[in-house]
Amino acid sequence: MFNIAIISASIRTQRNSHAVALYFRHYIEENKMAEAQILDLKEYNFPLFTERLSHLKDPPAEILEFAGRIERSDGIIIVTPEYNGGYPASLKNVVDLLYKEWYMKPVGIATVSDGIFGGSQVITSLQFVLWKMKAHVITERFLVPNVRKNFNENGQPSDKEATDKRAFVFIKELLRCIGENKK
Repeated sequence: MFNIAIISASIRTQRNSHAVALYFRHYIEENKMAEAQILDLKEYNFPLFTERLSHLKDPPAEILEFAGRIERSDGIIIVTPEYNGGYPASLKNVVDLLYKEWYMKPVGIATVSDGIFGGSQVITSLQFVLWKMKAHVITERFLVPNVRKNFNENGQPSDKEATDKRAFVFIKELLRCIGENKK
């Protein structure tokens, strides 16, 4: 069974995107599609990195643990809010920390916003950075507009049937890319 790491990117106090990360973990496990774990950047509370991991002298165990979880995962789902058309600094910080861990790693992007566009403006910039890191960004996207109306804080969608349909397509594409990557 594949192992999917779900990065919950927001570290804000009143974050809404974490509910979508919770939803994905539950959906993946409930449907026995893969093993899923959430890497919550709020819990890690990383400092601002001054160098790439491979250049850090004596990196803390927590950083090595995070990097190892990314490297050992078969694929990644990044759940990120859109802040002023971009993604949070907490996410940029960990993307730039790693390098070899991203290499050819299948990555799905889920974006979240309070507005009607579902974080669509953040996709291009995040996708470009991941491409530069040589990650394999999948073609499917999972956009969540009006997140507070569409998910409760525990990750339960208001329209479970429609959300599950979209999640199925998104995750199946990620699993397909993981399978191709394993060949």
